[in-house]
Amino acid sequence: MALLSAVGGATWRCSGRLPALHFSGAARRGERPGGEELSRLLLDDLAPTPRSAGRLELLFGLSPCLLALRAARRRVARLLLQAGRSGLQGERAELLRAAEARDIPVLRPRRQKLDALCRSQVHQGVCMEVSPLKPRPWTEVGEAKPGDDPQQLWLVLERIQDPRNFGAVLRSAHFLGVDKVITSGRNSCPLTPVVSKASAGAMEVMDVFSTDDLAGFLQAKAREGWLVAGTVGCPGPEISPSSEIPITSCLEFLWDRPTLLVLGNEGSGLSLAVQASCQLLLTILPGRQLPPGLESLNVSVAAVRGRVSLWRGRESTFSKTPENPQPHQKGPEWRGTQDCPRGQNKRGRMGADLD
Repeated sequence: MALLSAVGGATWRCSGRLPALHFSGAARRGERPGGEELSRLLLDDLAPTPRSAGRLELLFGLSPCLLALRAARRRVARLLLQAGRSGLQGERAELLRAAEARDIPVLRPRRQKLDALCRSQVHQGVCMEVSPLKPRPWTEVGEAKPGDDPQQLWLVLERIQDPRNFGAVLRSAHFLGVDKVITSGRNSCPLTPVVSKASAGAMEVMDVFSTDDLAGFLQAKAREGWLVAGTVGCPGPEISPSSEIPITSCLEFLWDRPTLLVLGNEGSGLSLAVQASCQLLLTILPGRQLPPGLESLNVSVAAVRGRVSLWRGRESTFSKTPENPQPHQKGPEWRGTQDCPRGQNKRGRMGADLD
């Protein structure tokens, strides 16, 4: 006789064969389970969550959960640690101690329950019910001025929509020492648990700011003395709305003043309004002639490549030696009128198609 058991609004039918999973309405729609369904998912292992659980979200993964507890920026309703693990050591033990120190309920569901809760995302046996994080208004950035630190670098993201790309960009930005991250308020990926997991938890400790008027923000920073550097594909006549905006390779760019590095949407790149707000456009030249469809880098890779290039330019600018008493001279610029080599990208983007 078939054995039935309810798990997370889903029903497993076991009759000696591989189980078939029948998801609830929310699961079929790909939605995050709300408070009522979350309680059903946790059924016999966990006590029902309060009605306010609908305003919570499920953070998953060891690093995101641990860094969220350390940062203490979220309200934590409870910690879920997978049952059946023989002893908790290292970071899992630290998680447990931190939760107990803050009187956070700790529950031990089976792995199948966590799989159902996380929609089969890689949770590493650790989840937390937490309040959401939201970007802060850019007006809260503070009065950072160019003279305060000539090596400041802010990363500006316009309409980045894939959560894994967004998370990878945040992880790289944090590792490489980017000072601040600004996102466009419209048509951008929110700060979701998937973003946090893709960032290896960097999202939990970074301040991410947002503005609905990205072009106005860039123009305001330019008036304050910042260099606004956009990113585009291989130089060509379609790249820039204005031939007055110089285009140069990242390898030739010298970082000698505070800079805002602007990355555009994975598919369409920078909007014309944002491009027109840039004082300089940077490009990454490919190492070979590329076939159609492979003309550009993934936006997270482009962010790393651009940041490393700026770092090298800074070293050339600020480091003088007896053997090289003069800093490296700035390389040639393109003016957006030179044709790109055949087969290479001419659109205004340095990002890439979604992974």
